[in-house]
Amino acid sequence: MTPTIADLTVIVVTYNSAHCIAALAPTLAALPHVTIVDNASNDGTADVAARAMPNALVLRNERNLGFGAANNLALRRVTTSHALLLNPDCLPSDEFLRGLLAAAGAFPEAAIIAPHLIRRGGEVELSYRWPGKLWRSQGPAAEGPCCVGFVCGAAMLFNMAVMREIGFFDEGFFLYYEDEDLCQRVFDSRKAIVLVPGISVTHLSRSSVRGNSPLRAEFYRGYHHAQSKLIFTGKHVGAEQAARLRRKTLWLALAALVPRLLVPAPRYVARLLGRIRGLRDFK
Repeated sequence: MTPTIADLTVIVVTYNSAHCIAALAPTLAALPHVTIVDNASNDGTADVAARAMPNALVLRNERNLGFGAANNLALRRVTTSHALLLNPDCLPSDEFLRGLLAAAGAFPEAAIIAPHLIRRGGEVELSYRWPGKLWRSQGPAAEGPCCVGFVCGAAMLFNMAVMREIGFFDEGFFLYYEDEDLCQRVFDSRKAIVLVPGISVTHLSRSSVRGNSPLRAEFYRGYHHAQSKLIFTGKHVGAEQAARLRRKTLWLALAALVPRLLVPAPRYVARLLGRIRGLRDFK
């Protein structure tokens, strides 16, 4: 049986994402079940969302809980059969939502269904693959529905009955790799992650966050990416491998710092410094 819009909850986690709401509202404001989880934005995101989407449940966190924990907060409240996790920098349409629901009807046992993500220039973002700890995926973009081992967390349709059995996001990941960890656990549970390339949504990658301190944001982007990569490696490969990766990556990052400083690019320097700090702080 194909689920309908009434069977779908759309979840959007925001952080300084007020600039994204105008593009989300035309589609989401017409839906019966929408949850916005705001991670203590300082740009008025929660108020902008509440005005643009009066149908939505807006959850206002007192502090930034991170991507996974904020999604979990909403997922625990879901009463519909399916939930769509959607980044605020995606541009959803009615056709996109109908396509996902049709795919859920065609693949009723799948744990996760994902679309093709399309970059702002129109090219396909290869945001899916086989599990990274098994082998490196290669080849052109998929042409038809296929099972994969990883899909990007920017747009994921959850079969809630299956995902409740597996569990939601590991909140040990603040930002980055929480989607990879989740997909690895789905794969290890022998449940299907289905990519349906006939369904697509534009993803304005890295456009969901703005704020008063862009360099600070870049610093913490580098910090959390480094930390989360090591957490994932330790969890799914082993503590020894994580320690070895930490040492190698730290030396490479320190070696890259001098040329970065010689040819200043503030955004990249801030991100690199964040990476070094994240590697240094990792326990």
